[in-house]
Amino acid sequence: MGCNPEFVGKWILWLVKFDPPMKTEILSEYATADYLLVIEPHEALREEIMQVKKYFGETYNCAASVTGRPNITLVRFQQYEMIEQRIVHRLHLLATAHASFMVELHGFGSLPTHSIFINVTTKTQIVELVKAIRPIQHLLKIDRDRKPHFITAPYISIARKLLPWQYEKGWLEMSNTHFSGMFVADHLLLLRKREGEKKYTTVKKFQLMNVRVIATQGELFV
Repeated sequence: MGCNPEFVGKWILWLVKFDPPMKTEILSEYATADYLLVIEPHEALREEIMQVKKYFGETYNCAASVTGRPNITLVRFQQYEMIEQRIVHRLHLLATAHASFMVELHGFGSLPTHSIFINVTTKTQIVELVKAIRPIQHLLKIDRDRKPHFITAPYISIARKLLPWQYEKGWLEMSNTHFSGMFVADHLLLLRKREGEKKYTTVKKFQLMNVRVIATQGELFV
């Protein structure tokens, strides 16, 4: 059945409290990382979006805009790396059973007063995919205070955490700028960023195959 991540967290805190010399060894062995599960556009469209991000970053002095590959985040979470392979296994089963679908992008949107993004106009199938992931949220929850965040309004970020003047001037331009694109979402990516790292790296690519997988009794509890 495997161990419960929240129980593991409590156990680690107990050991660190009552056996301080073990702190370094324990924290190393039970390291945590930040994870993202995303949909990424095809390479040509990614490059087109990166050009928009670079233009925004250079025009509005926003270096953070040019970091990170363009994608649609489905869920973000923090978890012990020791749980990673169990998560990969369950995501593989979910992705294998899910069909690919078309994603359409059109224009820009914003979150006043700090973020600008590309609108995803075909949200329904993405939201359904996120719902399909929710049953394994017990694997994505490290403890009661650090629960997974499931995205219900998908978009592709251009710039976040903007200063007021960056947002006001940037949004004035982007709201009057045309952008459109489409791609087939045929795979998911699990990304990981360890403590001290600045960028996410790919853990695993999952193909959406629309193939029904019959789980064994043991897999129901993984």
